[in-house]
Amino acid sequence: MPVFDDVRFYAIPLTTRFRGITVREGALVHGPNGWGEFCPFDDYDDAVSAPWLATAVEQCTDGWPAPVRDRIPINCTVPVVDPGRAHEIVAKSGCGTAKVKVADHPDSLAEDIARLEAVRDALGPAGAIRIDANAVWDVDTAVTHIRQLNRAAAGLEYVEQPCRTIDELAAVRRRVDVRIAADESIRRADDPLKVAVAGAADIAVIKCTPLGGVRRAMRVAEAAGLPVVVSSALETSVGLAAQLALAGALPELDFACGLGTLSLLTGDVVRDSFRVVDGFLPVPTKPPTPDPELLDRHAMTGDRLRWWQDRLARVSRLS
Repeated sequence: MPVFDDVRFYAIPLTTRFRGITVREGALVHGPNGWGEFCPFDDYDDAVSAPWLATAVEQCTDGWPAPVRDRIPINCTVPVVDPGRAHEIVAKSGCGTAKVKVADHPDSLAEDIARLEAVRDALGPAGAIRIDANAVWDVDTAVTHIRQLNRAAAGLEYVEQPCRTIDELAAVRRRVDVRIAADESIRRADDPLKVAVAGAADIAVIKCTPLGGVRRAMRVAEAAGLPVVVSSALETSVGLAAQLALAGALPELDFACGLGTLSLLTGDVVRDSFRVVDGFLPVPTKPPTPDPELLDRHAMTGDRLRWWQDRLARVSRLS
């Protein structure tokens, strides 16, 4: 069971509803190497949450492998918003790649098409557009929607996790002329180091936070045997530092990464946030330090604080 020098709990509202939530919550834990972040979503049980804590422990005790690059190309993230807002997000981002959320509800296709058309207009013809369906489609629906969305976007870079299972991804991949990326199929597998995605996907989306740390995520990426995109789990700058450290340490990085998600939070716990500049983020060499005033401003209270304290204690006992 890890022993931390200090633990602080935060609650930061989002700018837009994302993944069904309007407030991002988590715990910041302090150790000999600085701060780490524990922020599994509410619907994750203790066993699924344990690797999230392992990532925080690695960060605040051991640190990360040495980087091989000092900055990371970033995609902007477009949540489920109207076309005008989507255009604004992309135009202000400075990024040449946009990741667009789709399939928010069963009848969303027309809305998704309008959002993609706005994103293409904002990016221009040279920009790259990728979409994320969060595994909600069946195979036939995925094929139909991907073809229409590919036309609306004037070409998609890839489609992230259109269906739930590896077999479904493989079936979709055989029927569409668009790259398929695997996310949940990797990180939610019983053993991400052994899941066979090479025949079902063209790209592996890797998130070190739910995989147990930078070093383990690098092993998962190597085992996947595919080009990698590093993506965030909607952390504050403290947790996002680990994702950037992973992207910085990978031997190859051919695609922009989904690490510009601080724009979805109304605040942060550090003063010098990881904000995208000209489409890039820097690779940190050590964890950032939270600002005491910001910790107080975003401090969790009441029943939610007790719920998170109990959760951290339970998950710590699994370590």
